[in-house]
Amino acid sequence: MAIGIVSRCGKRFGNFRHILPLGVAALAGMVLAHPCAAATPQGAIAPKPVLDTGSTAWMMVSAALVMFMIPGLALFYAGMVRKKNVLATMMHSYTALAVVCLQWIVVGYMLAFGKDQHGLIGWDPRDILLIGMNPQHLVLQGGSYIPETVFCMFQAMFAMITPAVIAGSLAERMKFRSFVLFLLLWTTLVYDPLAHFVWGGGWLENMHVADFAGGTVVEIASGVSGLIMALFLGRRLGYPSQVLQPSSLALTLTGAGILWFGWYGFNAGSAGAANTVAGAAFLNTTIAAAAAGVAWNFVEWVHHRRPSTLGLASGIVAGLVAITPACGFVALWSAPIIGVLAGVACYLAVQFKSVMGYDDSLDAFGVHGVGGFLGMLLTGVFAVAAVNGVRGLIAGDGHQLMVQLTAAVAAVAYVAIGTAVVGFIVEKTFGLRVSEIVETEGLDQGIHGESGWDIGAMPEMAIMAPSDAQ
Repeated sequence: MAIGIVSRCGKRFGNFRHILPLGVAALAGMVLAHPCAAATPQGAIAPKPVLDTGSTAWMMVSAALVMFMIPGLALFYAGMVRKKNVLATMMHSYTALAVVCLQWIVVGYMLAFGKDQHGLIGWDPRDILLIGMNPQHLVLQGGSYIPETVFCMFQAMFAMITPAVIAGSLAERMKFRSFVLFLLLWTTLVYDPLAHFVWGGGWLENMHVADFAGGTVVEIASGVSGLIMALFLGRRLGYPSQVLQPSSLALTLTGAGILWFGWYGFNAGSAGAANTVAGAAFLNTTIAAAAAGVAWNFVEWVHHRRPSTLGLASGIVAGLVAITPACGFVALWSAPIIGVLAGVACYLAVQFKSVMGYDDSLDAFGVHGVGGFLGMLLTGVFAVAAVNGVRGLIAGDGHQLMVQLTAAVAAVAYVAIGTAVVGFIVEKTFGLRVSEIVETEGLDQGIHGESGWDIGAMPEMAIMAPSDAQ
């Protein structure tokens, strides 16, 4: 029709060859000026996601840093137990690394990050054994596209280290095969659903909870589970009447340094990309850890008239724990406040166990449980929109603090009930505790037949034949 109009105009004016281009131009101008012209045509293919190589490299490094935390945790814990239990304690951390890695591949990743089912769990059979994962598939994290394989690996490290932290409450008295069964059941029934609640599209994420790197999923989960399992197991022989001498606080200090180093991947890596939020998390992590270490030592100095190396190491970890949920949401000036509060609160929590009488052997609950809960609440207090779009109480949003409190309490309740169920199953299956003979001899020899401090050759007369060793 438009061409016909232009043709008639051309005949009328006697110069169709000049009028036709003007008509086409006018028609094109009307089309381009239409409000819908700028929109993507229906059915058009969206631009293909582009791999961000810088963010991908950062996330791979972050995953490796979190993995390095597990040997650091092994050293941190091994230095605090008695010489006869050093290897058995380290074995817990390395076993968590291996066993949970396999569990994550088989079902863990699917349960945590699979297709959401009513906000409660992830489920997609194509994700079992990662069968449906395309190595070329990219996911959007922190405004950048990275391979899903890298995201899966980064999240796997969180799943591995969380039950390794729990082992601090079980030290020196739990059967090894029972610990392996505990790992499989706990990660499947407790950790994976909780990770989905908070990070995988579940109901807590839909409430807009602010948990940057695992205040609920890792810290509250490990601390509360440690307390529940410590109650299941009961006290170690001789606790608290006897002094249970640490094997090497030099190992504990070394482990604390490795944990601090690896925590940069844990916290800054949770930005999902190499961006300004990662930078803020990186610096907040450093400040809070330093402040908490100094605060713990100061309170200890006032209380016992001496600062200890164990106190400094414990305080540093307490600060790292408390800043974990907050590091990507709070302003830099609030990080030292969070650190100081964490150092004081966790010190008091560790002292409290002697009043209550429970044997949280290496203070998983006192440091991780209390520090994680405190960190969640302080995130709701100090979050500012300028860092990552979330406003807390000081920025005029008291509702966010209530969301944080709800999430923390829900995590405590879910983890406590879930861990109690898992502990009951393990107790009825393999039993939880080693015999008094093995506990007295030490788990290194009693379970693994090895010694963590076998320095130099033993005198020939001291070597027993296998029949005598029975």
